[in-house]
Amino acid sequence: MSQRPIPVTVLTGFLGAGKTTLLRHMLLAEHGLKLAVIENEFSETPIDGQLLGSQPVEVMTLANGCVCCSIHVELEKALFLLLERLDSGELDFERLVIECTGLADPAPVAQTFFATEELAQRYMLDGIITLVDAVNAERHLQESIAQAQVGFADRILLSKTDLGTPEQVEALTQRLQRINRRAPVRLVEHGRIDLAELLDVHGFELDADIGPALTLRPVVTSKNSDRIASLVLRSDAPLDIDRLSAFMESLLEEHGNALLRYKGVLNVAGENRRLVFQGVLRLYGFDWDAEWRDDETRESVLVFIGDNLPEERIRAGFAALSS
Repeated sequence: MSQRPIPVTVLTGFLGAGKTTLLRHMLLAEHGLKLAVIENEFSETPIDGQLLGSQPVEVMTLANGCVCCSIHVELEKALFLLLERLDSGELDFERLVIECTGLADPAPVAQTFFATEELAQRYMLDGIITLVDAVNAERHLQESIAQAQVGFADRILLSKTDLGTPEQVEALTQRLQRINRRAPVRLVEHGRIDLAELLDVHGFELDADIGPALTLRPVVTSKNSDRIASLVLRSDAPLDIDRLSAFMESLLEEHGNALLRYKGVLNVAGENRRLVFQGVLRLYGFDWDAEWRDDETRESVLVFIGDNLPEERIRAGFAALSS
């Protein structure tokens, strides 16, 4: 009997951004969902200090049916242990939320779900949610890891906005959009936010939805020289598939480790279907999507979020793909 994959939400954000407050809200709210939350032992504020013990995975079931886990082994082993307990009936959950530490790179966590065939079949990475402390963001974003956390995000949550001015919040929002054009920015108040903003994001599915962030007003250039930034490429001309393949192979070979997230919907010459692809670092997938409608403009759009990418060279290479 086929099993529905368990959707996984990865929660990240720099130290003090409010991840634990949000987790408490997710665990204790009467939302009717059976959530499991993995919290590792390096978290700055454990949900319950009593969870830390000698077992590789300590589990506490809450009154509303949610499950809180504290892990003392690498994530992959913890995921298999949770599956064993789920399959044996010892645990019952339908979604998984993973909290990263404040100084953690989300990339290894995301890649874990593509590491083995069994994990890829039993879990479905739904989205990466990044919290940003509106009060301390300017200081935090001086750290490349904090910028990377924003770059990996499918959703960006701004916390502590009540402690800043509207002008500060607007300036920060603009900066975050410059770093990551794919991710909508939402406000979270003391850990409270509609869970619909966090779940069923489908951030790692192959589809033709580039994301609402690209329809926003142009992002204003700021004085901040951020390492991480978005690069959006567009073309109305059909693309040559062989040149496209060589372009992407070269890009991944030279800059694969700097390409945090990328996604594209492409108009390929001689093909009525859209070609869609997306990736994380050097891991990527692609497929043919639905046919272009007669009443729509055939346009190729690629979004790269990367670390110090050579923008002009990439734009020139993309411009050479037209047939």
